Amino acid sequence: MYNERDYYRPTGLGGFSVFPPVIKNLLIINAIVYLINNLILANLSVSGIPAEVIITRYFALIPISGLPIGYNPLTGEVLTALFYPWQLVTYQFLHANFSHILFNMIALWMFGMEIENLWGSKKFLIYYLLCGIGGAIVQLLVQLITGSGMAQTVGASGAIFGVMIAFAMMFPDRYIYIYFLIPVKAKYLIAILVVFEFMSAGQPSLVAHVVHLGGAVVGFLFILFDKNNQFSFGKMMNSFKKSTYGSPKSNGFRKRFSPNAKVEDADFYEINGQKKENIHVTQEEIDKILDKISQSGYQNLTEHEKKILFEASKKS
Repeated sequence: MYNERDYYRPTGLGGFSVFPPVIKNLLIINAIVYLINNLILANLSVSGIPAEVIITRYFALIPISGLPIGYNPLTGEVLTALFYPWQLVTYQFLHANFSHILFNMIALWMFGMEIENLWGSKKFLIYYLLCGIGGAIVQLLVQLITGSGMAQTVGASGAIFGVMIAFAMMFPDRYIYIYFLIPVKAKYLIAILVVFEFMSAGQPSLVAHVVHLGGAVVGFLFILFDKNNQFSFGKMMNSFKKSTYGSPKSNGFRKRFSPNAKVEDADFYEINGQKKENIHVTQEEIDKILDKISQSGYQNLTEHEKKILFEASKKS
């Protein structure tokens, strides 16, 4: 079938954004919250209670059974933090230190950029938040059942692991360069990271490994049951046996489409090589298709629009 071909997907200018809107806004919001919480509020106090303790008390992810997080130096009263439902979201925007937020935001941009361009911003935002919420719920349940790891949790890592799972499932054979030197396919690298998190889940650590696993599981299930994604568990398993997306050099995302390119007649062919149609394609039509990708994702293009992009890419 025609839709099984390695379609052109625009990169750079046009329909593909290096900083799509949700990614850009998440980066900005996380940076602003970090600066306010770790620089401005770090030296402030309210009624003798450090402001950062108040932020943690109400906006970090607190175990369901509650948690003592400090005391009031003026009264000697022990400060107990309680769980509130909004913490399922707010904890994702708090980070413990600079390296914590730095690596999370790099991973968000690195793995999330193409996913948002592929799915569209609305779907990506829903997916991102659900992975973070799912990871938090798993963490709370494990804490409640086992009584271990009783500490507050902060960071976007649960959502980030969900984004990494999406990248591995959408682009399993995409190469990722570790330390910019060692090429490893996404499906292997991210699978190793998930296994590492699973093995580390029972260890005492400041890193909430259970949140990471929860986010990864929620992301996997979301994609597995999403009818709009061209993905199946069988295809994923087969990808471990042989490449389904080709080498990095032949990957469709490496092709470039110049917005200034002159696009004339686009000839379309069936798989058997027979000519199907000849349509005059204008730059305006190409721009409309690229705008549609930016707004709703590549998967929402019609077959005719996909054919236009595919053929136009060969002329650019």
